[in-house]
Amino acid sequence: MNTAPDTSRNTAQNAAPAFGRLITAMVTPFAADRSLDLKRAQELACDLVRRGNDALILSGSTGESSTLTHDEKLKLFQAVLDAVAGAAPVIANVGDYCTASSVAFAKEAEQLGADGIMAVVPYYNKPPQEGIYQHFKAIAEAISIPVILYNIPGRCVINMEAATTLRLANDCGNIRAVKEASGNFEQIGEIVRGAPEGFTVYSGDDQATIPLMAMGGYGLIATAGNVVPEGMREIVYAMAAGDFGQALSCHSKLQPLMKALFATSNPILVKAAMSMAGFDVGGVRLPLIDATEPQKQKLRAVMDAVGL
Repeated sequence: MNTAPDTSRNTAQNAAPAFGRLITAMVTPFAADRSLDLKRAQELACDLVRRGNDALILSGSTGESSTLTHDEKLKLFQAVLDAVAGAAPVIANVGDYCTASSVAFAKEAEQLGADGIMAVVPYYNKPPQEGIYQHFKAIAEAISIPVILYNIPGRCVINMEAATTLRLANDCGNIRAVKEASGNFEQIGEIVRGAPEGFTVYSGDDQATIPLMAMGGYGLIATAGNVVPEGMREIVYAMAAGDFGQALSCHSKLQPLMKALFATSNPILVKAAMSMAGFDVGGVRLPLIDATEPQKQKLRAVMDAVGL
């Protein structure tokens, strides 16, 4: 029996997207005093691209967007754009719970030269589906660069339903992708089957990459890509090639690490793991706190077990 995943169910998923198959949501490096470390951010961005990331997202959840100021985000975007210098697309996360500020920020990111923007479902104010639609439509219509929608009900409380995602994908030509972290595979399947040509579906959960791509999803927006970009790339591209066995083998090896990185709030343990692996990016900002010694010991054991 053929056990290879079916990646031909929707032509949209086979069209080349704007950003490639493996995108990492980059951590934001901080100095010892928790100030923004732009030089280290530039070094990290170049390292992640060199090690196989097709694109980078800046100031996402993993990038501690909620504790970066507006000016810090703009400085981060500019610094990384300068460092990467076109070697890979740089995507700026600009969304929040206010449509007007998200629109204004998207315009600023475009003016800086960002290759695309990502915007999350508005959090805290719990908009209805029509409000979510109008929010994203306003952002997309304000700019010309590609937009990635980000659906993560675990952080935003509200789920963007498949019908809303598909409506946006059909109505707004520069809405090119969705990062789906709902964990609802019935919903994800509906999006994949109904997506127009050129619209792609990315996994927003490292551990869900194989099933999502088996359903016709295109790739992954990764957290573990900060720590093991080569391994995450191997999973994604093995799936794309239909080599399910190779993808599953690599996933099985790295799955304990993917799980361990989320033993507490992200990116506490991602930053700890990067330091252990020899690329220090500093700690996290309050209200997050740095990893405790017991947490570090458990993480170190997992890293040793997977060969890091």
